Amino acid sequence: MSHTAWTPTEFEARLREQGKAYHIHHPFNVMLNTGKASREQIQGWVANRYAYQIAIPVKDAAVLSNCPDRDVRREWIQRILDHDGFELGGVRDEGGIEAWIRLGEATGLTREEVVDGRHITPGVQFAVDAYVNFARRAPWQEAVCSSLTELFAPEIHKQRLATWPEHYPWIESGGLQYFRNRVSQARRDVEQGLRVTLDHFNTAALQRRALDILKFKLDVLWAMNDAMATRYGVTA
Repeated sequence: MSHTAWTPTEFEARLREQGKAYHIHHPFNVMLNTGKASREQIQGWVANRYAYQIAIPVKDAAVLSNCPDRDVRREWIQRILDHDGFELGGVRDEGGIEAWIRLGEATGLTREEVVDGRHITPGVQFAVDAYVNFARRAPWQEAVCSSLTELFAPEIHKQRLATWPEHYPWIESGGLQYFRNRVSQARRDVEQGLRVTLDHFNTAALQRRALDILKFKLDVLWAMNDAMATRYGVTA
């Protein structure tokens, strides 16, 4: 059914409604955050999610390469620095990928087995590759829109920070720094992604397209959890 374009407020509400399909609700993630996961299941999750972590700056570089707007690029490049790290003007930040490797080490994995990807399942890699390929080929505004699963990310990070120390005291606290960092970083990223999306997707047809794009990205994250659940099981 056709409709007139939603107002920016209505459109944002529609985007946020998609959070009901966020992987925070996936049985594998529920298991992790309710203390029912075994050491192997946690290690498997961390090792597999590394495929996604290292793909994020590649995806963001694709956005930059397709975007002619210097102001957008100036802001967006911060995402790459957040994950890859940087050393500029005497300031050093090792970045989110390094923080993720340390999470792996805190769960008992070696740096080598996290980085070489030996535990990554084909289903997870396929989903990650689909996301990166979308960002490379789509108009840059659509790639930006696909990043808006960040709308729902702070909550999942806060859940992990609240529940993991109690349920999994064997995980070294320092290994959870990635989640601490992303609570604030994701909020900042959402502001930029929403600004671009609300401005560009301003007709009824474009707004429907935006919802389809966000659903695609939600499906990518859900499929990753499906693949991990198949490989490692879900403890009821």
